Amino acid sequence: MKHDPIPDQPVIETDRFVLRPLRPSDAGLIEFYASDARVARMTTSIPHPLPPGTIEAFIERAIDPARDADVWAIDGTRHGAPEVMGLIELARLDRGQSEVSFWVAPAHWNTGVASQALAALIAENPQDSRTFFASVFQDNAASARLLTNTGFRYLGDAESYCPARGATVPIWTYSRNRD
Repeated sequence: MKHDPIPDQPVIETDRFVLRPLRPSDAGLIEFYASDARVARMTTSIPHPLPPGTIEAFIERAIDPARDADVWAIDGTRHGAPEVMGLIELARLDRGQSEVSFWVAPAHWNTGVASQALAALIAENPQDSRTFFASVFQDNAASARLLTNTGFRYLGDAESYCPARGATVPIWTYSRNRD
């Protein structure tokens, strides 16, 4: 199957950080945070313990011109914060739809970083999406509040596999239409 090239990702600036494409030098910090069981247990993509080479392979996929998702580092270096405070991803779906997912390092939980990153990404709308989807595990009330506070509406319940838990876990699903 031939993939059409995907345009470069924009850098999205906020007053606290920038959202920028990943680079190979991010591997150390991403691995440090992704290896934290508290982070991995709230994602559908991070195994725990983290196998060797996982983050390097993830970064290679994220910077591949034929990727099907755009991943940004939440980079606070311009404002005295760490180079990677978390990641936010926008996966291309069909019919003008995208699915957003994110995680933030525990040191930045409850600081508004995730809310501001999500709001900035939606405002920029780099994939020109008409509808955004997101989901959270039902035991992650903070992320559910974050989604509803940024304009997402509850769609329903479902289940998703969590590799860090080694189990299928109930999720809440959400959507948001372009403003």
